[in-house]
Amino acid sequence: MTDTLDARLAEAAGASDVRKAVAAILRESWDAGRARAARRLEAGGEGVEVARLYSDAADDMLTALWRFTTEVLYPAPNPTEAERLSLIAVGGYGRGVLAPFSDLDLLFLRPWKSIPRSEQVIEFMLYVLWDLGVKVGQAARSVDESLSLAKTDMTVRTALLEARPLVGDRALSDDFIARFQAFVLKADPRPFIAAKLEERNVRHQKTGAVRYRVEPNVKDGKGGLRDLNTLFWIARSLAPDSLLGARVMDDLLTSRERRTFEESFDFLWRTRAHLHLLAGRAEEKLTFDLQPEVARRMGWQGRGDEPAVERFMRRYFLVARDVGALTRATSAKLEARHQKRAMSLSRLIPGRKKNLGVEGFVEVAGRLSVTGPEVFSDDPTKLLILFRTADEHDLDLHPDAFSAVTRSLSLVTPSLRRDAEATRAFLDILTGQRPYRVLTLMNETGLLGRFLPEWGRIVGQTQFNMYHAFTVDEHTLQAIGIINDIWRGKLKADHPTATEIVHRIDDFEALMLAMLLHDVGKGGDRGQLEDGAFAARRACDRLGLDPRRIEFVVWLVRNHLALSDYAQKRDVSDPATVRAFAGLVGDPERLRTLLVLTVADVRAVGPGVWNGWKGQLMRDLYQRTEAVFRGEDVTRADPLADFPDLVTRAARSGAAASVVTGRETDEGETPLAAARIAVAAKDRPGLFADLAAALAAGGADVVGARVATAEDGTALDVFELQDGSGAPYGQAEPRRLTRLVSALEAAARGKGVGTPPEPPPNPRRAAFDVRPVALIDLDESPDAAVIELSGADRPGLLAELSRVLADHGLSIRSAHIAGFGERAVDSFYVTDANGKRPKAGPKLERLRAALEAVLDRRDANGRSVSAPVRASLRDVSEFGRKRPVSPRPEAR
Repeated sequence: MTDTLDARLAEAAGASDVRKAVAAILRESWDAGRARAARRLEAGGEGVEVARLYSDAADDMLTALWRFTTEVLYPAPNPTEAERLSLIAVGGYGRGVLAPFSDLDLLFLRPWKSIPRSEQVIEFMLYVLWDLGVKVGQAARSVDESLSLAKTDMTVRTALLEARPLVGDRALSDDFIARFQAFVLKADPRPFIAAKLEERNVRHQKTGAVRYRVEPNVKDGKGGLRDLNTLFWIARSLAPDSLLGARVMDDLLTSRERRTFEESFDFLWRTRAHLHLLAGRAEEKLTFDLQPEVARRMGWQGRGDEPAVERFMRRYFLVARDVGALTRATSAKLEARHQKRAMSLSRLIPGRKKNLGVEGFVEVAGRLSVTGPEVFSDDPTKLLILFRTADEHDLDLHPDAFSAVTRSLSLVTPSLRRDAEATRAFLDILTGQRPYRVLTLMNETGLLGRFLPEWGRIVGQTQFNMYHAFTVDEHTLQAIGIINDIWRGKLKADHPTATEIVHRIDDFEALMLAMLLHDVGKGGDRGQLEDGAFAARRACDRLGLDPRRIEFVVWLVRNHLALSDYAQKRDVSDPATVRAFAGLVGDPERLRTLLVLTVADVRAVGPGVWNGWKGQLMRDLYQRTEAVFRGEDVTRADPLADFPDLVTRAARSGAAASVVTGRETDEGETPLAAARIAVAAKDRPGLFADLAAALAAGGADVVGARVATAEDGTALDVFELQDGSGAPYGQAEPRRLTRLVSALEAAARGKGVGTPPEPPPNPRRAAFDVRPVALIDLDESPDAAVIELSGADRPGLLAELSRVLADHGLSIRSAHIAGFGERAVDSFYVTDANGKRPKAGPKLERLRAALEAVLDRRDANGRSVSAPVRASLRDVSEFGRKRPVSPRPEAR
């Protein structure tokens, strides 16, 4: 085949456009080689095997191109010393592995300065590669230039560590690689290792400092391929003459760790190859729209209510956890051997020792270690005491202790889970100095899930929706860390109310335990809250809590969504709503505890989810409920009180709108994630629908809204708005915000509104099948029907829904708009034309059907690469889990 390819290329030398002819021939050959690799992947081939096939295809193409260029186009049968030239693969390509659309990193090596023939060869080859659509990372250097750069530039040194001669003057490339390896062997490895680990930290900050983001970067993310590559590079820097650094890797890693390394490497390469082929480009981020199809191609299937995509992503995050444990252990071992500079101040003090007070525990180089694995076999309770000791003395775990814990997990028996000393140590960790850090260590060793089986069910669990940014276990650990920060006063600016009341909570331990267990019911058959309450009761009983405290924790788990749901989806200015919530909560201690838990839960969902708007809604509900417990009479709050100037202007001109730059009642100083506009106008049928239409026409995405009508008939509408990119509306173009304010004033006066613009395609949203829900409750409010609508969010949805309500003769007394990723949840308090609560009957059934039809309408924009997958409902709302319409008994 090689001879045939060379012959065809030789014929191309006579073509009128040589470069075009050569590119066409090579494309055919290269595509065939890449197709073979793709077929092997589809047939279930291992990830590294497939990556090598792609590398082989590139080798064949480059070798043929080199031969044609140097032997046919620019021949030098007897090259002078200056004409010697070699082509070397470097970087990941030098290691002999490629993803389908990876860059080709090449070094054109010459003995000294460039000459015309070398420049001609390099230029022709690069142009052909660019014609083929290959992204090339290339350098043309002399031997001395390359060695000089390798001494000062760690990026160049990294690339050359994996240098692999492809074709050309082999003596030249072999001599260069031998000189380079000799230099590396003599050099102090510590600066290089420190540079690689710092580079890793910077990369993690850029892609997301948390390993368990639900749209991970397979290549550069924490726990991804680049972390494993970093271990390769460090190993090669310590043993440059050893193939892939095998000598060092065998010394640094145990056989079990080496096996985990190889399995993780293979899984990540398979995932990356499927990701590239599916996207048709060098896509490294495993986004929602790609996850279901990658899962299908890798052979995952659903089980029970857990779809294939969630099972696949759970496996991904377990692999990422293993990668993290490997990099952590290797880094610590290098530090222990003085090959990496210790970064902690405490570790810079020579000979610093502490009496830890626990037999078998020792401090080694500023880390907590054990004298041997028999420490745990002799006394399994020390598995828990180890982590409490680490917290008490602010020590990280030594890799020997980390490994000893993982090897001793079989010692965690039912009797240990009920052992008083072990459970006391565990509860002390929960309320310790650094619970997020210590519990994360326990989670990564596997001990947390083994000691608390309820926790083990959610390790690595994902929720296929756009609301949560992290896996369930990482979300929970972050929430625990947030409570600890609130207790220490670190978040007082953002959460002044929570910071003040957290110190009045009588049972802080119960709060932390409820936070740890609040999501363990996700994925259960009876629903998140009921399964969570059942699991929490079982866990608390095993931990030895008394019955009263068990009931408190169970109540918190069962009702952990209540405060958020009431605040965001109900009218907290309505005394009936406040009294209903107070009846659910029961006493001030529960109220205080629930507020702190809710703040941490919402904030830990992901970046940008918490904002001052949500904080104010929760604080309003908290303060009004607290007043009920004090025996005060709660009256309907005046919705116009915060906007007197706006109301005065509206009374004079019929309507007024303005941008709200800030309110002193906002919770804390959290920067606004959305622009806020308030509109005041005389209420009329269809007013809210006209305003929503104006917002849609202006391209504004409504992420929050509160609508209220005063007794004098003045309606006040406050909207939180973002643009299509998720930034505050008008931030990039302030004039848009000014125009929108004018459009809202015109709409409030009944003037026409424009047609909404066609939204850009959004394939990420198209990946979700969001089940529409329309609930009508006639019992919750004494003078209005409460309609809660939930469905796939899209531009103009709010306008369509409010128009349906207007067309059915209903007036919106208040509206409460919330978004949960791909899902919109809108609640309306409505009255009929006479200002009364509608009655159950055929009219409401027709209304419900019309609303569901709007919610179920597919957005034509945005095509998913696979069939939409049912979005997770596990966390959205527990309101109204009953019949679609609640008829009053007398209406039957």
